[in-house]
Amino acid sequence: MKIKADYVVYDANDGEKLAVATGDEMKNFSGLLRANKSASVILDCLAQETTEEQIVDALAGRFDAPRETLAADVANVLDTLRSVQALEE
Repeated sequence: MKIKADYVVYDANDGEKLAVATGDEMKNFSGLLRANKSASVILDCLAQETTEEQIVDALAGRFDAPRETLAADVANVLDTLRSVQALEE
């Protein structure tokens, strides 16, 4: 899976990112997605084809948290991205 090409991801401040839909994707979602530091790592991973497990591995390398917590965070972010149809799967 990866984020659709019509989503532009911007670096915000202090490690956070913003994502907006462009082009035809604006029919599905016309808002703004704001990502905190951990969600920003997830968006970085989704810039290229990846798996949920690889994203959890990337978070585990950056944050000191139980793997189960990181996996739940990844699942929540992916659910949000799916709800606005921002992922290619």
